[in-house]
Amino acid sequence: MVVRRDSAVGEQVPDGTKEPTKAASSTPAKGAVKKVTATKTASKKAVSKKGAPVEDVSGKAAPARSATGKKAAPPAAAAKKSVSKKAAPAKAVAKKAAPAKTAAKRTAPASGDGTKTAPKKTAAKKTAPKKTAAKKTAVKKAPPGQPSVAEPPRDESHTALVRRARRINRELAEVYPYAHPELDFQNPFQLIVATVLSAQTTDLRVNQTTPALFAKYPTPEDLAEANAEEVEEILRPTGFFRAKTKSVIGLSKALRDDFGGEVPGRLEDLVKLPGVGRKTAFVVLGNAFGRPGITVDTHFQRLVRRWKWTEQTEPDKIEAAVGALFPKSEWTMLSHHVIFHGRRICHARKPACGACPIAPLCPAYGEGETDPEKARKLLKYEKGGFPGQRLNPPQSYLDAGGIPAPPLGAG
Repeated sequence: MVVRRDSAVGEQVPDGTKEPTKAASSTPAKGAVKKVTATKTASKKAVSKKGAPVEDVSGKAAPARSATGKKAAPPAAAAKKSVSKKAAPAKAVAKKAAPAKTAAKRTAPASGDGTKTAPKKTAAKKTAPKKTAAKKTAVKKAPPGQPSVAEPPRDESHTALVRRARRINRELAEVYPYAHPELDFQNPFQLIVATVLSAQTTDLRVNQTTPALFAKYPTPEDLAEANAEEVEEILRPTGFFRAKTKSVIGLSKALRDDFGGEVPGRLEDLVKLPGVGRKTAFVVLGNAFGRPGITVDTHFQRLVRRWKWTEQTEPDKIEAAVGALFPKSEWTMLSHHVIFHGRRICHARKPACGACPIAPLCPAYGEGETDPEKARKLLKYEKGGFPGQRLNPPQSYLDAGGIPAPPLGAG
């Protein structure tokens, strides 16, 4: 018997024949390799068609290559199906991502991306009206403890000005129901002489001086015959006493010679008297004869300009401009209200804005002290608890807490 070695299977068999089982099993192995190769080629084609996401899937399917051809094929097919199913939602996700970018643009203020600054400008434009509204309310609302203020518009119409001016007068009438002329007098003659003497001095100084003058010269005829030097000595405390002596003596002579010793009740007659102008004439007409008139003194001029009632500076023009805002019947008391307020609260140098009852209507609010506590310390006369200017004030003034002024030399 001849013995041969088969190099293919490595076993010895008689007569050169190979073991049938081993040879049979080797043939199918080659077919399995071909199937695995086909599967691998198919997965590559799938990768090329579907793109990068499929590579991860095919990579996970690689262990299936060690299995037999029958078992390796289904995973490759499953990979193809799963890739195709997962790839489609990916496109949908990409489509859904586009609105997200739009949303990002709308919410640009929350992100730091430089390309999304345009919405910030839009947001700023939208908030601009809020800032404007804040400015409008700021004029109406003041800090806590201080009155709110409403500044009238620059283009205020005449009708709006009339309404605001009359409202201020009504407010002042409630604050000063006892307003009156602050010169002591008992008849028209005493009032016209006291008014002439009040130039360049206070009503208090005049009220402290006139009792001695009228005690010695009670009538126009008496004062017309007076010795100038004696009158000068009496009037010395009022200042400018020589000029004032000349005026009151000349005034008395005119009343004696031209009007029978009586004070005339007409404007055109009054302004002809020595030392008498429109202001003095309206004081006499309004308070001695009950005829309406506007008294444009230094306080009146200052306040009506602060309140923007007029821009005029000449007394005659101020009188005409303010007179056009009010009924003629209110002129006399309007003058008292304004002058009272100017002497007590709305001072020339340092107005007490923080204690002003008409601050919401005043365009000049803030020119003076706005702190309420500090402003109250600036109040004068009965508003500050001090004596008034009249030695003999009306009862309404005393009832409101007013204090009579002390006589000359009493302190």
